[in-house]
Amino acid sequence: MENSCPKCGGMEIEEDELRMSGRGLTRYFNIQNRCFEPRTCNRCGYTEFYRQTNGGLLSTIIDLFTG
Repeated sequence: MENSCPKCGGMEIEEDELRMSGRGLTRYFNIQNRCFEPRTCNRCGYTEFYRQTNGGLLSTIIDLFTG
């Protein structure tokens, strides 16, 4: 992926991890089984989200105990 902002051309991009629950039972039990990587430009604030592969069953089990 590019290391510059597609909107302003800024070179400082901050990466993070965002976990969310889906629909149905995952929402009801607050199981955060969807993982995204937001990338935000420090210059203009433009943000893009990239879907990451799920960590699998172990990641889901850990999430149940850590909230």
